[in-house]
Amino acid sequence: MIPTRLFLRRGIPAWRRIVAALVVMAGSGATARAFDVDPVVLEAEQSRIEAIRRASTAAVSIFAGDAGGGSGVLLTPDGYAATNFHVVQPAGAAMTCGLADGRLYDAVLVGIDPTGDLALVKLLGRDDFPCAELTNSDLVEVGDFCFAAGNPFLLATDLKPSISAGIVSGVHRYQFPAGTILEYTDCLQVDAAINPGNSGGGLFDATGRLIGVNGRASFEKRGRVNVGAGYAISSNQVRNFLGCLRAGRICDHATLGATVATSAEGRVVVSDILESSDAWRRGLRYDDEIIALAGRPVRTVNAFKNVLGTLPAGWQVPLVYRRGGRRTEVLVRLAGIHAPAQLATIVAGGAAEEEPRPGADAARPELPVAIRSVYDARPGFANHHFNVVERDRVAAAMVAVRDATALGPWVLSGRLATGDEFRIELSDTAASIDLPTGTSTLTVDDALDRNPVPPGSGGMLAALVLWRQLVTAGPAAVGRTTYWGTAPRDPSALGDAAIVDFVDVLESATSGVEARFAVDGGRVVSIDLWTSPDAEPCEVRLVWDEGGEGNPSATPARLEVRRGGQEFGTFVIEPSAPRGKAL
Repeated sequence: MIPTRLFLRRGIPAWRRIVAALVVMAGSGATARAFDVDPVVLEAEQSRIEAIRRASTAAVSIFAGDAGGGSGVLLTPDGYAATNFHVVQPAGAAMTCGLADGRLYDAVLVGIDPTGDLALVKLLGRDDFPCAELTNSDLVEVGDFCFAAGNPFLLATDLKPSISAGIVSGVHRYQFPAGTILEYTDCLQVDAAINPGNSGGGLFDATGRLIGVNGRASFEKRGRVNVGAGYAISSNQVRNFLGCLRAGRICDHATLGATVATSAEGRVVVSDILESSDAWRRGLRYDDEIIALAGRPVRTVNAFKNVLGTLPAGWQVPLVYRRGGRRTEVLVRLAGIHAPAQLATIVAGGAAEEEPRPGADAARPELPVAIRSVYDARPGFANHHFNVVERDRVAAAMVAVRDATALGPWVLSGRLATGDEFRIELSDTAASIDLPTGTSTLTVDDALDRNPVPPGSGGMLAALVLWRQLVTAGPAAVGRTTYWGTAPRDPSALGDAAIVDFVDVLESATSGVEARFAVDGGRVVSIDLWTSPDAEPCEVRLVWDEGGEGNPSATPARLEVRRGGQEFGTFVIEPSAPRGKAL
């Protein structure tokens, strides 16, 4: 009799339970007849088979004609699928995708991340695609069971994916760029066979949840033969970039504007820093020790690169550094590694692999009829059509929660944290703010960058003017407004993927200023406004309370305004506006 307690412990993968059962059977002299196999073993085997079956339904075989092909994995029921940049680059905007059910679908390119080797495509024709569940890759440990589902060597002529299984050999691996811009950071190393054609396919845990997107492997020098060292982009990195990819953008990765090195004492210290960087403005200097970045500890140079490599340009993240024994924590805004023109050049003609792909230089055929209506080529975008789709989605959410009173003049009044009174008036033509230090006004049609009032705020009144325009007229009416992607609502929560709450971000350029609006459930929760590219932005945080009967209040409870890392003021708003839907 095999003790079932060996197999009932939670968290033990099916394959480990099977091995344990065989060991016990061998030691006890149990016969090998099929009817003597312990039911727990059969249950574990069936569980593994079911996990693979479920994951296989989300696996995508990507075919790009003479340009070859690869794999992908469906992430949403409406057909968005992740893959590698180096898979879609030779294919162009259109490709054909097959699923395990034997059906072929037209697919269109959505967004690309050339540096991180990620891309997003959309399969057309259904809104009920089977999809994988993204899980927290930071919880993956060395020794965990894993399996890859994909189309190695384009063997899946019946569209059923090939499965290779193994264990996680390493976590938080850093892979140097191999003569290209592709930089695999914080990736998972596995011994499951990752061969040519597996690129872009899913890497799954024992329960069939997605822990990564397969991309690279270490091959023998002679021939493209797997040697048991494959690498997958972590699911957490995929999650960080998913909003930017859905925006139809050419995404860029982040830089702190500083390089680091290992000191003689083994500390990670700043070896060089740009004085134009936000990190410099927040106080970081040469020889400062980096303790943590984006909520993760930094103990080696590679760990520093690993953290940065998972972050999109433009995010704000917490930075912890030490100088002279004193620990300092600040929020820094990350810049992009490349200039937009550099990224455009890379996408247009830069190689993305160690080896050229067959047909990569061949003339690309005319777009299929099925995707012409969902593809819009514009400078700076992989597919501008999807940027409009996402912008309109956010606009619809804002209309859904907008109160009828929002279409008239706005009056926000109350007290500052100091106890002094304030009053803000916003209309279609003008705006004003009364403070103990004086009254500031703006004419809405004026260039907003010429008068960043109140003094010292960096443009608080201009930010509120654009907020009202966005709510009352919609994103399409506010200058050149695009969907930027997603960002953490609370940057301090970074480092714990289980609790990071992402919000939509709109970006506007109008009246001489640039602004980003974070929108959560149709309500604007923050505004960052720049009066010039090198100026410290005015940062306005809108804090909302729940209103009567569980409905959101019609106005925010308070405004928190900062500039240059310093607080300008906290404005506590009196709940004089009617309760109901939010502005």
